[in-house]
Amino acid sequence: MKPLKIAMMSMTHGHTRKYYQVLKENPKLDWVAVSTANDTVKEIFLNSVEGIPCYDSEIEMLDAHPEIEAVVLASENSDHLRQMKLCAERGIHILSMKIPTFDMEEYDEMIELVEKNNLVCQIELEMHYNPVILRLKELVKNNEIGELKSFNATNITLSPVWAFPWQGVPEKSYGKRVQIKEGDHRFRGGALCDHPHIFDMIRHMTNSDFDTIYAEVAPNIRPDLEEEDMLSVIGKMKNGVVFSLDPSWSKMEERLPVPGPGWEVFPKRMEVNITLNGENGSVMADCFGPNVYHNGCPNDRYTVQYTYFDEWVGLIDEFYDNIRNNKLPLINLKWHKKTIEVMNAVYESISTGAPVKL
Repeated sequence: MKPLKIAMMSMTHGHTRKYYQVLKENPKLDWVAVSTANDTVKEIFLNSVEGIPCYDSEIEMLDAHPEIEAVVLASENSDHLRQMKLCAERGIHILSMKIPTFDMEEYDEMIELVEKNNLVCQIELEMHYNPVILRLKELVKNNEIGELKSFNATNITLSPVWAFPWQGVPEKSYGKRVQIKEGDHRFRGGALCDHPHIFDMIRHMTNSDFDTIYAEVAPNIRPDLEEEDMLSVIGKMKNGVVFSLDPSWSKMEERLPVPGPGWEVFPKRMEVNITLNGENGSVMADCFGPNVYHNGCPNDRYTVQYTYFDEWVGLIDEFYDNIRNNKLPLINLKWHKKTIEVMNAVYESISTGAPVKL
């Protein structure tokens, strides 16, 4: 099959740079162009990648390259619907960053756009392609620990706000300014909006949907943020599995405008740990454990070099296969909508102080 002619839009999302290597090296892809949202990200891109045409607007890029077949929407959440409309007008397939939108009316509009124009729209939740996650799924599928009874997961990171400022703006991250609860100065749009992965993952591993959910928000460890940075979520799935989820920005960071060595205060800038308890045993997994640590520049302390690039290759390979063989993505808009609904229910529980029945 011929290589897929692919482009990227905006380049403002925290995952943007993780695509550079796979888009350049994967023989299934022909990286055609990018469009950048502002001069700052344009300069960063031009200093990082050579030989790829860079445009100041999406329309300019699309007009210059009518051969583009697919686009990675590497943009803030609030821009996704607008960019999807641009793609739909031209029959361009879409790989959307991990939160298409928190607005359910917008979500329905996205679904209609994709179905009406016969497009592949895959949601970027790269953790599904992580080798450790694939092994966990296999163990659950093969009933190695018996019937699953409980699911505990952390998705804790440092905050990306300093390098990607839109994630600290409620209107761009959550889509609008909604006070997190009465008497609280913060708004929806922080750590929860950055960490949908474990909400998505429990649905896959239990083959069930959320039944009840209860959440609380902690005082911020970054008091100048307008949004939440730490919260905790508990509840039960419809098949009876109970869960505890921590989707926080509880790793501290240097406030660097460009992520790099020394960004993390602690050695690991990210920890996704999952514990599955079944009738016949338990399994514990550190999903991003196989990293290389070194002691040195720039701050004379441990820094980390990640070694989990496999998942980005798997994600793109599936996207290519979905387009060339007209397949429905594993993480498609209709399926993923239920994950976003439950994340909105988390905010509702925080606001009301009560459990939410789904």
